[in-house]
Amino acid sequence: MIREYKEVINSNFNGTVVDIETIGKFNPNYKRTNDSREYQYIQQVIFGFIDKQHLRIFCAEGKEAIPELLVKVEDTIDSLERPLFAFNSDFERGVLFHQLGKIIDFEGELNEERYESKAAAVEKLDIPNYDDPFYDRGRLCMEAWLDENFDEAIAHNRACLLKERDILLKRRFRKPDELRFVSQTV
Repeated sequence: MIREYKEVINSNFNGTVVDIETIGKFNPNYKRTNDSREYQYIQQVIFGFIDKQHLRIFCAEGKEAIPELLVKVEDTIDSLERPLFAFNSDFERGVLFHQLGKIIDFEGELNEERYESKAAAVEKLDIPNYDDPFYDRGRLCMEAWLDENFDEAIAHNRACLLKERDILLKRRFRKPDELRFVSQTV
């Protein structure tokens, strides 16, 4: 089953900020190599997005619901208002590529430099926590989701989306880093 969260938002930007939550581990053979295979063992469990008027989150309620979430993402992603933004878009692009089997272009990167942490950006720009139960620690969100604490995982994703929107509004974006899309291990 997919849990949906919707909120009316009034934001002053064009496009859509996307943030996903996941389970799984990075492939250590491709760590920091600009190769999408770094993300091949990661499964998306939450898909959230915020645009000028809405914030929406789709959350798989358990591992058996992940295929249903992927269908929902596939049905939704191409209809999102462009440009697409993400904080560390390599992660979203890599996971979506391996989960959906297609390249999703993101036009804007919200981190100032490749390995900037969201917590550092939030602190530097004086952005509120937005009731994030995990204070920008994504690993705790993964653990909550695995423990079926879906409300906390959704609250974290909501906070991430609002923080990323604020980062976009306060300092804009940059061009995403290059990512090579490779679908199989060679």
